[in-house]
Amino acid sequence: MSEKTNYFVLKEKAVPEVLLKVVEAKRLFDSGKVASVQDATDTVGISRSSFYKYKDDIFPYHENERGKTFTLVIQLADEPGLLSSILRAIDKYKYNILTIHQSVPINGIVTLTLSIDVFNAADKVEEMVAAIEAVNGVQYAKIMARE
Repeated sequence: MSEKTNYFVLKEKAVPEVLLKVVEAKRLFDSGKVASVQDATDTVGISRSSFYKYKDDIFPYHENERGKTFTLVIQLADEPGLLSSILRAIDKYKYNILTIHQSVPINGIVTLTLSIDVFNAADKVEEMVAAIEAVNGVQYAKIMARE
């Protein structure tokens, strides 16, 4: 019979320092800022054995940072550089693009579907959609779903 796994949510000040360092070492290694686990553990000041002991048991809690996910459908002309212009328009709002799907061009028209995470409280999604529609070559941009 397997034991039930219990989970706890703690404030950072209640978490032992070694566990916080494990989280930081994982972040450094996963982001590629260090080349090895040894480099990560040396950087944060913990042993490799501490890292391996706890690495699968602690994760940062980001629920408050996640926002709403929007799915946009954009119809545009099949022109070089147009996708780049659309992505620059989105970048101005500092939203996180989760997925990009572009159809095969048919009669010079491409359909682009984007999933975008809007994580700040004062979102300006409608303003962003208008900015996308203002890009030369975009026929329309519509919000198809909000989550």
